Amino acid sequence: MESAIDQVSVYTPLIINAVKAIIVLVIGWFLAGFLSSIVKSRIVAHPRIDDTIGSFAASIVRWLILLITVIAVLQLFGIQATSLVAVLGAGTLAIGLALQGTLSDIAAGVMLIIFRPYKMGQYVDIGGTSGTVKDLNIFVTELVTPDNVQIIMPNGKAWGTVITNFSAHSTRRLDLTFGIDYGDDIDKAVQIILDVANTDERVHKDPEPWVRLTNLGDSSVDLGVRLWCDAANYWELKFHMLKSVKEAFDAGGISIPYPHSVEIQKAG
Repeated sequence: MESAIDQVSVYTPLIINAVKAIIVLVIGWFLAGFLSSIVKSRIVAHPRIDDTIGSFAASIVRWLILLITVIAVLQLFGIQATSLVAVLGAGTLAIGLALQGTLSDIAAGVMLIIFRPYKMGQYVDIGGTSGTVKDLNIFVTELVTPDNVQIIMPNGKAWGTVITNFSAHSTRRLDLTFGIDYGDDIDKAVQIILDVANTDERVHKDPEPWVRLTNLGDSSVDLGVRLWCDAANYWELKFHMLKSVKEAFDAGGISIPYPHSVEIQKAG
């Protein structure tokens, strides 16, 4: 009977510490999420600070609180912070090799925040992967494709490759090519395209719409078109121009030829 009581007394402190550890973990996890949300909302609400910095700062706050929580839990089991640092110091090389990818992602995340090649909400291409930037934290960049697919990219991969930012500037140039038949009136076709462009309010007047003969193809005379517009109107303007110019060509008797070849017969 006494031995059973002794066993219970031996395990009682461990059980109590385990319960305390669970409570600390729950509280720490809650505080990490709560405080990081407050930091993000406060920074995002500031008109002179963009959302990317808010997301990154919130991520740092979250992971710092979780680290402090883990240290507090270890101390409940008698592992002091100084001992933990000593153990980590002794295994620095092994830990560094094991976590070199993670440390590289953190360093790359800092570089992305400092130089800011992209921000929240911008549409980018990172090493051949395209999408809208939804989140940037200390470890990863999150993209969302136009068909709503989530892409998680380590910051080390993002920083070490070519980044194309389609939303970096407020305006973009829209390039189009329309092919007409060799028998059609080139000047008339050019004027039709200019009329369509000039009647659309989304097309900027400066620089003015540009239409030139750019190529004599196998089956068509190609007219190159350059229009400037707000970046937000790029795709809708492109779709509108393709449809409207085709309809205007039909109404004006300008044909868009199908690919064909002319066989030349030799005399004799």
